[in-house]
Amino acid sequence: MAAENKNQNFIEEIIAKDLEEGKIKEITTRFPPEPNGYLHIGHAKSICLNFGMAEQFGGKCNLRFDDTNPTKEETEYVEAIEEDVRWLGFEWAKLCYASDYFDQFHEWAVDLIKGGKAYVDDQNAEEIRVSRGTLTKPGVDSPYRDRSVEENLDLFARMTAGEFEEGSRVLRAKIDMASGNLNMRDPVIYRILKRAHHRTGDKWCVYPMYDFAHGFEDAIEGVTHSICTLEFQDHRPLYDWFIENVDVPHVPHQYEFARLNLTYTVMSKRRLHELVTLGVVDGWDDPRMPTICGFRRRGYTASAIRRFCREIGVAKADSMVEVELLQYCLREELNKSARRAMAVLRPLKVVITNWPENFVDELPAENNPEDGGAGSRTLKIGREIYIERDDFMEEPVKGFFRMSPGKEVRLKHAYIIKCDEVVKDADGNVAEIRCTADMKSRGGDAPDGRKIKGTLHWVWSGDAVKSRVNLYGHLFTLRNMNDMEEDKDYKDYLDPKSLVVVEGALVEPSAAAAAPLDKFQFLRHGYFCADKYTTPEKPVFNLTVSLKDSWGKEQKNKNGAAPKK
Repeated sequence: MAAENKNQNFIEEIIAKDLEEGKIKEITTRFPPEPNGYLHIGHAKSICLNFGMAEQFGGKCNLRFDDTNPTKEETEYVEAIEEDVRWLGFEWAKLCYASDYFDQFHEWAVDLIKGGKAYVDDQNAEEIRVSRGTLTKPGVDSPYRDRSVEENLDLFARMTAGEFEEGSRVLRAKIDMASGNLNMRDPVIYRILKRAHHRTGDKWCVYPMYDFAHGFEDAIEGVTHSICTLEFQDHRPLYDWFIENVDVPHVPHQYEFARLNLTYTVMSKRRLHELVTLGVVDGWDDPRMPTICGFRRRGYTASAIRRFCREIGVAKADSMVEVELLQYCLREELNKSARRAMAVLRPLKVVITNWPENFVDELPAENNPEDGGAGSRTLKIGREIYIERDDFMEEPVKGFFRMSPGKEVRLKHAYIIKCDEVVKDADGNVAEIRCTADMKSRGGDAPDGRKIKGTLHWVWSGDAVKSRVNLYGHLFTLRNMNDMEEDKDYKDYLDPKSLVVVEGALVEPSAAAAAPLDKFQFLRHGYFCADKYTTPEKPVFNLTVSLKDSWGKEQKNKNGAAPKK
């Protein structure tokens, strides 16, 4: 058992106490996604909590697919979820499916009918919805509520055999239509769905509802702590009612914690599915999506996401978490691990007029100044290079220390050059800069010790590789997507500038040779990741996160220290 820790969250405290008091011998948790979409960053919090608690207290965690709705579930999602959990660094003790227990669920439904605690209702969905009442108005009993046990058993058997059409009948629990908790007003526990299931095929014509199956799954698997998000708090009495009214092999208990709300983000699986279906994004793994696979394609690391989940903690009340904290966790890691490279996104040609004819110099450059073991690479430079177009200003404003007429700048790892002439095209646009180099300044230091304020990144025309660079921003413009105006749809807040594609960017050869998901710091630009479609001939890079960290500085100023690592 873990030692007492004053910084434990309330879930840890509960588990530690249960173990200490001997209520349980071993903790068993589960992560129970429905395979009807890809996992998002909110699921990552639940994954880290459930698997983390099992690891911390020497227990086990199951991966369980709540596949009770064949109309929305696919094997594709099952496989993607398994990949995401493993990528985050976790392995399950047992792989489970709700569909593994369909026979047992059906037996328990029959037991409830035999005990007079469930009945077949012929009302349609709208009639049931209206009859359940409101928060201030009690529900009305179904006209079929008092059917005999024998009639209910017969009708449920015929439902199971496929005699009735979808929507014509349901099986409901008989609890309390006047309950203050709407979930207890005779909830539907089985419905007719004549759909093939991704695992059981055409075996079933009736399928259990999630609320009915959830607690029973936990009971079958011996789950000791069923950890759910807060929206299930009002469902807990129903969870307990089902457990109490049939003979289960184990009695689990449900605990609720606050779900993750992230700025500039929606985490409704329905809305994310709609964005994919409408083609607003490039699939579930679009780097703007809050899906785990989207973060992975964008260049986020599993360790940074796990650290983020530790930072935000586990609370009982909902709150909004700033996406900048997630970016901070990633930036801290990539600064230490990402290889450095030079990329010019909007090239401007520079000709060094005094460069020796046919001379190509080879210069050493460290791969990561934060990691002494990262080694170095060789950069080549010749007469013609490219710099960033924004690094030149013909009439510099105050405080502009980059290239301008008559000024000297340092080329990173290379030489000091001075702008002598500006060449323009027929439209008056700057087309080329002509410079002279201080050939004695190899490595970037002036031999006479003079101070050079500006340092520019660059690439050599002789080996630079043309690339596509995807600059990503927030998918939505509204910081808190829970505060949408009443007459607006979430899609009204889509940011048309969330993706800027830069064609014709030039990168140094070491970056061009990157494999998919290789990570770089492009000097003075930010952290980038080679996209899944990248090739040495046609490199593609995704902006992961910017170099700027104003949020981290603000937190340090507020609290006296940056977030803990």
